[in-house]
Formats: sequence, C-alpha cells, structure tokens
Amino acid sequence: MTIIDEILICANKLANEGKKPSVALIKAKLNKNVPLPTIISTLKTWQHEPDFIAIECEDEKPIELAESPTQVNDDMKKLIQQTLNQELAEMKKELSDMKALIKELTKQLKQQD
Repeated sequence: MTIIDEILICANKLANEGKKPSVALIKAKLNKNVPLPTIISTLKTWQHEPDFIAIECEDEKPIELAESPTQVNDDMKKLIQQTLNQELAEMKKELSDMKALIKELTKQLKQQD
C-alpha cells in the first residue's frame, strides 16, 4: 500500500465520521512522517469514496515521554503555520493567475469591439 493510498483512506475515514479532512488531521492519523506537500497534493485531488477504508489509521500519534506539552504545542503551532503559509502562497498564485486571465480576456473583448 502506498502512502497516497494511506492518505486517501484516512481522508475517507474522516469524511465518513462527518469531519472535513485537513492536512493537520491527516498528518495526525498517519503511521509515519509524510512530507506536507505530499499530503496537500493528495488532498487536492481527493474525492470521497466511503468504501475505500481498507487499512486502520491511528487515532492519535503517541507523544514521546521526553517531549513536554509545551514542546508539542509549539511543534503543532509551527506545523499549522507552515501549512497555512503554503496554502496562502498557493491561493495568492491562483489569484494572480486569475487576474492575468481576466486582463487577457478583457483585452480580447476590447479588440473584438
């Protein structure tokens, strides 16, 4: 089973529970560390398939005893901030692309008149 399959299965399980799959929820349920871009790109193409839930996902990642709650909290904040920054950068790029397309289409319409 590939890591993409595992991500898709976790996303389907979350959706079956009535939760919206997010990068943070998926990352928390995966059995091993996966690069965020892999999770993000997989979730972008994911479509809910209620019956595709073949493997078990962990409910939560175990917290190492050596880690303090503050360290875990700081790590989660960093992970969330990184994810938000990536999503924001992608949205800005899409917005820029859409603006350029609107300009081009407006230019073409003016030429037709």
